[in-house]
Amino acid sequence: MTTEVRLSPRERLLEAAATLTYRNGVGIGIEALCKAAGVSKRSMYQLFESKDELLAASLEERSSAFVAKLLPAAGDGRSPRERILHVFEQVELQAGAPEFRGCQYLAVQIELKDQSHPASQVAHRVKGNLMAFFRAEAEQGGASDPDLLARQLSVVFDGASARAGIGADTLTGLIAPTVVTLLDAAGVR
Repeated sequence: MTTEVRLSPRERLLEAAATLTYRNGVGIGIEALCKAAGVSKRSMYQLFESKDELLAASLEERSSAFVAKLLPAAGDGRSPRERILHVFEQVELQAGAPEFRGCQYLAVQIELKDQSHPASQVAHRVKGNLMAFFRAEAEQGGASDPDLLARQLSVVFDGASARAGIGADTLTGLIAPTVVTLLDAAGVR
């Protein structure tokens, strides 16, 4: 006998916000979010002060899954070079899925433009953590300029995610050689 677990209204709203904003953008209306979640607007406003707060909470809740799918496990025994390449291998794998729309955190930052928006702040922190990962690995790998390499890798990550997300390019055979060139130029082992 299987027991179906019913999500709470809060969980349903967070799930609807994640799904709909990733697919349609942050301009999705409250009515559509509530309808998708099967929750009244009144209930939504009892759980979240605003749509902005709901969006930020949804991004926050998914940030650990984003990191887990992207970054290698700490202390996995691979070299910094291999650990950096792992991130781009994951992006390439994810980009092959038909529902891939690019990096959700980058999309939020681009769409909102307002850096003080609660969702923008969550996205900025998540993207900053990714750059910090690149910097730490670059330093560990002996990069000549770890800060510059981290910025370059972030540009490649964002550009690759965006181009694949809009269907302008496929990443297969493109992203890994680009990253290898940057790692070689920086002297990362």
